[in-house]
Amino acid sequence: MGRILAVVSQKGGVGKTTTAVNLGAAFARRGLKTLIVDVDPQGSVRYGAGLKKGHATHGFADYLKGSRPLRDVILPTSLPWLRVMLVGSVAEDADHSDYTQQIAEGDLLPTMLATAAERCDIVVVDTPPGLGAITRRALASSDRVLVPLQAEPLVLQTTPQIFRGIQDIVAKHKQLTFDGILLTMYEAGNPACERTVQYARANVPPTLLFDLMIPRSSAVSDAFAAGQPVVVRTPGDPASQAYVNLATRLAERFAG
Repeated sequence: MGRILAVVSQKGGVGKTTTAVNLGAAFARRGLKTLIVDVDPQGSVRYGAGLKKGHATHGFADYLKGSRPLRDVILPTSLPWLRVMLVGSVAEDADHSDYTQQIAEGDLLPTMLATAAERCDIVVVDTPPGLGAITRRALASSDRVLVPLQAEPLVLQTTPQIFRGIQDIVAKHKQLTFDGILLTMYEAGNPACERTVQYARANVPPTLLFDLMIPRSSAVSDAFAAGQPVVVRTPGDPASQAYVNLATRLAERFAG
């Protein structure tokens, strides 16, 4: 039985999808059979997961509606051990309320994730920003949760909120393990970044804050623009190496 890892953030723009995509690719490069599932109606996974040119755009939302079978929404990538399930047609809609309601009230998401975990070593779930109905449903169906937070002063305001929210959810779902908070877009020597790191270390238990941080790197945005994970496109970049090291740590935890 594989592990289901939900990647959750309080707000957008903190590297949530980038983390989900690059962790998925790094797990796959370790030889782990990996599936990235995008349930965020913004649908950003499709832009950076290394999907083959001309790939289909249908995905989980279309499976949810019954317009596509499961086998049609699992797409190959440039990595042999990595598959992706996009969010699908809902990404083109202005109103996501029906999609949200279907997930919140139905059992298809947990059923699908359980099925995927039977066939994969790791399932990485990219959730919408915040702790709304979709994210909570995903967390209730997952084994692990990882929270990326940008290393900037705003973290000083959002860290307590997301920390308490995740702890409350973990308390309700005994199978769920909070792997911790990951600081992203870190710039060594930047006073604001350094203050943020100091604050996080002072206010988050050491067991729930990764000492490993993801550095800010133009290679990350360049890779996303090219439709690839940075760990594939620029493996020697410091951000790539950080994601590979993070995947190694998590894989060791999952196997323990």
